[in-house]
Amino acid sequence: MQVRDAQPDDAFAVESIRVRGWQIAYRHVFPPARLDALPIDETRWRRRFVEPPAGWSTFVAEEDDEILGFASIGPSRDEAGIGELYAIYVDPDSWSRGAGRALLAHAEEALASTYAEATLWVLSANPRARRFYEQAGWRADGASKSEEHLGVPSEETRYRKTLATSSRS
Repeated sequence: MQVRDAQPDDAFAVESIRVRGWQIAYRHVFPPARLDALPIDETRWRRRFVEPPAGWSTFVAEEDDEILGFASIGPSRDEAGIGELYAIYVDPDSWSRGAGRALLAHAEEALASTYAEATLWVLSANPRARRFYEQAGWRADGASKSEEHLGVPSEETRYRKTLATSSRS
């Protein structure tokens, strides 16, 4: 498995994985009919890969020329001076094959080149993702928020991790 920087031609695969991930992982949180109706519109990703917002990076995990998942990172949207893991998704058909761990390790290493610590937000009602982060050393820091997605309010929990300092100058 290889993790590399996302390219504009990866946009459709990235958005497809995000949508499919929502459709499978969040069925107990959001209305199934709304999940099933999610469009695959890669234009947002294509723009981000051509001209990323300041400090943003997106990586894809691929095996045998197939993209299995992606992760996006950058500066925290909540606190100055720390990083954030904005998104990490693996195609449900590729769950438990190591793509998520490879993406998370790559994202943490990239964040550690600039930041001493990072945060992420996860749906509180997503025990699989929460276990995944906790096994990698991330811890809930007590912050929470409510966001509306697909017309449904949903609680999110913030996780935090001190990053390895070996690559930071």
